[in-house]
Amino acid sequence: MKGRVLIVAGSDSGGGAGIQADIKAVSALGAYAATAITALTAQNTTGVHGVYPVDPAFVAQQMHVVLEDIGADAIKVGMLATVGVIEAVAAEYEARAINVPLVVDPVMVAKGGHALLAEEAELTLRKRLLPLADIVTPNVPEAEALTDIAIRDLSDMRRAASLIRSFGPKAVLLKGGHMEGETVQDLLVSDDGEEVFESERLHTPHTHGTGCTLASAIAAGIAQGLGVRDAVERARAYVRKAILTAPGLGHGHGPLNHLHTVTAFP
Repeated sequence: MKGRVLIVAGSDSGGGAGIQADIKAVSALGAYAATAITALTAQNTTGVHGVYPVDPAFVAQQMHVVLEDIGADAIKVGMLATVGVIEAVAAEYEARAINVPLVVDPVMVAKGGHALLAEEAELTLRKRLLPLADIVTPNVPEAEALTDIAIRDLSDMRRAASLIRSFGPKAVLLKGGHMEGETVQDLLVSDDGEEVFESERLHTPHTHGTGCTLASAIAAGIAQGLGVRDAVERARAYVRKAILTAPGLGHGHGPLNHLHTVTAFP
């Protein structure tokens, strides 16, 4: 086991996204997962049925005790839900882990459409947390919310990614899965330039938790010493196979097979 990842995110009772997906992804890639839970959700493949935020001070305490004992080689941040939690996470990161690579997945809306970030928290996320990130991984709706740019093609993706980079993160991976077409394009922009990763679209309902899983897989790679670009490439391959071998559970947006690196479902 190589690489320690502290995951700061919400819990998904259905196990397909959030902390549950994060732990499985990090573990499947051979790294160690520790957690600070920011919110509890009553959730399954059909949607989010309830959200119970965790007190910001307790979120910070979870981070504190993990960092002072186990430590971290990368930190992944997912669902933060409220202004108070964002402020607490940013402050704890600055106080105890400022030199640890930070992967921010700006979770705003669940696959079924349920808001997972309070509207007033979007500005706080942009101003308080994104400047600290080594890489931020928005999908198209999240990038549109962060930039007020309507994204319809690769040119729009470039403009939005450039604007997000101006908020302070070292790199942006703008995921194009929500756009039309048989080819999915993900755009990585960093100091090293731009790279477009392309893959054939998979027509399947079993895509619940893909964003959480991808960001955690990237964090695992960075924790293990990979550069951002190579961590992204490995994470994309891992998520694609996890979709292709999904177990077919639930009546809605089903979970991935996070453990395909360990065993396959029959």
